[in-house]
Amino acid sequence: MRHDPDLNLSEAYNGWDQFTRELMRVAGMFEEWACMHVAFDHMEDTWSYYLESCFGEACLAVMDASALASFDADDCLRVAFRLRLPVWENGELPIPVDVVVDNICADATFKAFRIQTVRDLLSEPLVVPYTDSDCPFDENLGERYFGIYGIDEDGFAEHISDRDSYGLARELVLKLVPGADCAERAVGLCPR
Repeated sequence: MRHDPDLNLSEAYNGWDQFTRELMRVAGMFEEWACMHVAFDHMEDTWSYYLESCFGEACLAVMDASALASFDADDCLRVAFRLRLPVWENGELPIPVDVVVDNICADATFKAFRIQTVRDLLSEPLVVPYTDSDCPFDENLGERYFGIYGIDEDGFAEHISDRDSYGLARELVLKLVPGADCAERAVGLCPR
């Protein structure tokens, strides 16, 4: 995001008080959103300190300082991606997921199973992985879904099936490998 060095926030918001109100609204909205969606136990940093040191810069990276009045839930997700926060996969947010489950059957062809979010490229019949470096709102890609892959001893992944949700993908993996350790709730890819 390009910043205008001549931007007068007081003029853009009809006074400094209105700018402060918008700033507080954005911070409050993000905090409320984060309480519902962020996997705090997967964070290495203390939430309040991390937010204090990085939130403003992340906001300005996804929107112009004069546009705070339009900040909404989609922007909360954009800021969370920018902050590389661990976000719970809940079936609603377009977050990328990549879960590998070890196969407990020793002599099996597949040594592990992978559940990975993928999307269809709209310009051609091609499925592409949806990772943490991708934009969740890319108009060139379709809705995300969950690909299930078997991984052989050489690390080669073979496509098995697709599911609309992580829960359904997990259910299939558990049918393929009863007793496997497959997380009931997945955390979106947000490496730091």
